[in-house]
Amino acid sequence: MSNTLVQRCGAEALGTFVMVFAGCGAVAVGSLSLGGVSAVFGLVVACMIFTTGHISGAHFNPAVTVAFSAGGFLPRREVVPYIAAQIAGSTLAAWAVSLTLGPISTGVTRFTIGTETAFGLEFLLTFFLMFVIVSVATDGRAKGPLAAVAIGGIVAVGAAVGGPVTGASMNPARSLGPAFIAGEMTAIWLYCLAPLLGACAAVFVYRAISRTP
Repeated sequence: MSNTLVQRCGAEALGTFVMVFAGCGAVAVGSLSLGGVSAVFGLVVACMIFTTGHISGAHFNPAVTVAFSAGGFLPRREVVPYIAAQIAGSTLAAWAVSLTLGPISTGVTRFTIGTETAFGLEFLLTFFLMFVIVSVATDGRAKGPLAAVAIGGIVAVGAAVGGPVTGASMNPARSLGPAFIAGEMTAIWLYCLAPLLGACAAVFVYRAISRTP
């Protein structure tokens, strides 16, 4: 018997909460290097996929949810509830970080390069992330117990590459929660639009190159 939509949204909210709390918390404590923060983000994503993937699919990311729906892997009626749960989880996590580990402003994603370049980088990083996700999540030839490791690995790689210049969000929910709690919403459009476009592009590219006769 499959889980109800409420249960799946609960898993999405909790998974996103843990991801943002651990990732932004690693930044807020201020003692970890870029490599350490990148590893935390990758590990927590892998752990939460192992934990909740069988319940909700473990999206934890509105861009992933929209891309799955655009590719026909998720009913459209579930998109808004999933995204609402993810944003709620992220916002609560940002609030919890600010109460326990340090100022959440340190976990807000910001770019230190030009707007167009930052947009392009977030698009590419999310494209790479979604390309891995759609492969291990939807293609029977690629499924296996190491799927969570592959996804966590590409998250860590993206964080290491893009972290110093854009924060390597790759996830509108990851950016929205901390930005909302810190009151820094100026550039949030970039961290919403670029990942959405990158994730959708990855789904269609993967389907085009993986299609067999």
